[in-house]
Amino acid sequence: MSTTTETRPRRALPPLMGLSDAAAERLRGLYATGEAGKTLRVAVKTKGCSGMAYDLTWVDGPGPGDEVVTDKGVTVVVDRKATLFLIGTVMDYEVKAMSAGFTFTNPNEKGRCGCGESFHV
Repeated sequence: MSTTTETRPRRALPPLMGLSDAAAERLRGLYATGEAGKTLRVAVKTKGCSGMAYDLTWVDGPGPGDEVVTDKGVTVVVDRKATLFLIGTVMDYEVKAMSAGFTFTNPNEKGRCGCGESFHV
């Protein structure tokens, strides 16, 4: 009796993270001025009433194990421990009447706290 094993084509993984046009434009401006020479690092920290929160810091470059994501010609660094929580996430930059900042559309989120500060997966 002979068996044949067919190798199934691997399904392409979704991108780790993407940037909206607004986020890419804002980062280009920050990289060219006040944060020249730095790179934005995205991490997820244990925080808030839902358990997790996005953490953005400026770093000189990727650390050991960090993932480098380039989208729309702009590079951000992602903490390796955050990768499973961020797969498929799109970072945006929103300007509202009383605030402006980076926001995240994360398909892995199962809910957010009432104030919007934290999320859970």
